[in-house]
Amino acid sequence: MVVNYGRIEALHGISLTVSAGELVTLLGANGAGKTTTMRALSGLLPLTSGKILFEGADITGMKAHDRVVAGLIQSPEGRGVFPGMTVLENLDMGCYGRPFEEKAEYQRTLDWIFELFPRLAERRKQVGGTLSGGEQQMLAIGRALMARPKLLLLDEPSMGLAPMVIQQIFRIISEINSRGTTVLLVEQNAQQALTRSDRAYIMETGEITKTGAGADLLVDPAVKSAYLGVD
Repeated sequence: MVVNYGRIEALHGISLTVSAGELVTLLGANGAGKTTTMRALSGLLPLTSGKILFEGADITGMKAHDRVVAGLIQSPEGRGVFPGMTVLENLDMGCYGRPFEEKAEYQRTLDWIFELFPRLAERRKQVGGTLSGGEQQMLAIGRALMARPKLLLLDEPSMGLAPMVIQQIFRIISEINSRGTTVLLVEQNAQQALTRSDRAYIMETGEITKTGAGADLLVDPAVKSAYLGVD
């Protein structure tokens, strides 16, 4: 997969695989190409060359909203909640592209999200712009879950959050995955991400430089030195 910004090649022919049921992490420093990869997968950036397969079908030319309908859902970097809408209205926006056929299914999904994020249930009538950073991140993930993703793309969910909130967010990500949702996670918190990942890819300047099981990369000397601050 190659992606350009104008004449600048941002992704230099990367290849990655996420199998059904996995939690896979894409790890790298700022500017490595992680968010570019996520935007390309979700259809927000065109490929210069290469292709994207989803459930065995070539979706390279598919529009972003059609990928949502197919079940490829992104929770973007920076959360992107609608500040003037309530928590419940924000969550309802998540199912706009994939409407529920039955009200009972809608209610089951909403109940599950409120089970994962009790704070959102408490604040369901509060507008999104008045939530804390951690609560907004919960809302962004919850909104993505309302679309019932087959593959959930999570872009930097721990960014700017307090350590205790980061631990809570990662526990919830593991819970989402354990209940059957496949997850591709972009993250800079290597310790939390690798601990919970089945597999991981290391990106540097638009290329994948290393891949392996999360547990193996967690003890890899080069990864420890570069991303865990351990020599």
